[in-house]
Amino acid sequence: MIPSVGLADLFRQFLRIGLLSFGGPAAQIALMHRVLVDERGWLNERQFLNALSFCMLLPGPEAMQLATYAGWRLRGIAGG
Repeated sequence: MIPSVGLADLFRQFLRIGLLSFGGPAAQIALMHRVLVDERGWLNERQFLNALSFCMLLPGPEAMQLATYAGWRLRGIAGG
């Protein structure tokens, strides 16, 4: 079951990720994992890894696609 996440809280966490992630997509993805899975528990390990695997198949920046997916999964269209 997906936890109820406020849009403002989701925004704050992704703002934090954006401000703290230096080092390219690998650093952004690692920080997203720490925040979304380890700290907040909004996604479980399997959900995160499945999403990351799918994003790696798509052309384009994986970190941005993963952030969009996570936001959509947690808050629907408003979060994505």
